[in-house]
Amino acid sequence: MYPPTARTTPHRSRERMSYDEAAAHAVLDEAYDCALGFTVDGQPRVLPTLHVRIGDTLYLHGSTGSRPLLAARGDGLPVCVAVTVLDGLVYARSQFHHSANYRSVVAHGTARLVTDEREKLAMLTALVEKVGPGRSTDTRPPSRRELAETAVLALPLREVSVRSRTGGVREDEADLHLPHWAGVLPLRLTPGRPEPDAGVTAPLPAFLRTSRTRWHDPVSLHGDHVRLEPLEFAHTDELHAATADPEVWRHLTVAPPTAPTGTAEVIGTALAAQHRGERVAWVQRCAVTGAVVGSTSYYDIDPERRAVAIGHTFLGRQWWRTGINTEAKLLLLGRAFDDLGAVRVAWHTDIRNVRSQTAIERLGATREGVLRMHRQRPDGSWRDTVQYAMTLDEWPNAQARLRERLRRTTPVA
Repeated sequence: MYPPTARTTPHRSRERMSYDEAAAHAVLDEAYDCALGFTVDGQPRVLPTLHVRIGDTLYLHGSTGSRPLLAARGDGLPVCVAVTVLDGLVYARSQFHHSANYRSVVAHGTARLVTDEREKLAMLTALVEKVGPGRSTDTRPPSRRELAETAVLALPLREVSVRSRTGGVREDEADLHLPHWAGVLPLRLTPGRPEPDAGVTAPLPAFLRTSRTRWHDPVSLHGDHVRLEPLEFAHTDELHAATADPEVWRHLTVAPPTAPTGTAEVIGTALAAQHRGERVAWVQRCAVTGAVVGSTSYYDIDPERRAVAIGHTFLGRQWWRTGINTEAKLLLLGRAFDDLGAVRVAWHTDIRNVRSQTAIERLGATREGVLRMHRQRPDGSWRDTVQYAMTLDEWPNAQARLRERLRRTTPVA
């Protein structure tokens, strides 16, 4: 426990206060919203900054030319630091009782300028690790010049308080009859879809992937004919070159890309759906040459009902009627039935796409019916969709037939 002081003892709402060390550390470790308060020449200043906690010290990031860092030279700088996590907005029937649910830490003390290079490096490493576990070993460390241009303040955590609000609306009894909506809107910091910088070819780091369940995890799958790996923007140029044929896109629900930028949009759509938990997208590589040859996905992912669909598949024409598509489906079926415990795998295809229907039937799937006016084609017309499915009890025989077919197929060189 942190001992209360005159500066950390409130004059009102004392029930919201805490001096629990573990609670303070939890807020400091979770939050990114940090404000550094100090005075310069008798004038108040507040600066937003980055922070990280190491043990009982709060470190604050800055530039060697900034006011607080210059003022901290010598005997240190008296500061007040506020770190906040906003958890929700509280809507009351009366305007007066509107509020917010939050957790915040306020720390007072004298911050010192970190001059020891090892301590500064440890802080910067911890800060990078805070935004992504393992990131410090997957990036270039700072150079001596960069270290010299970076200033770090260290604030011992001694005079610390935690203030929070949780729960619902607190309303005057006289207002409870008012015909206005009241309640809580929960808030949380939610990451969006990662947007790689131009020219990035490295795969997306594991800490940036959003796998809600094992069903949403785009694990790599390997066979003799094909390798399936998580789809990335880095595959754009190869994927565009392999599938630059209108016939490849003829029955898909997107127009054929005419340039790599169009293929990047297709990839972006897949990754956005994957980020929302609606899809798992793979790129297909020839296992012999390593060339990117197409893409395929899981969609309609339903772990509760143990069901998934395979689709959004497009494959370069050069690799049609080879073992690549067959083995890709075998790998995806094995992943679904054997690894994830699926009881049903489905396919959907345009009623005009006879070649696709024949291929799905060769897998051992059963035609279940036609979904009329199910999806819209790129030209605006409505397509009827043929639905197929394979169930768990059908999988063993289908697996044996597919393995026998692949045994007689020579991998494409």
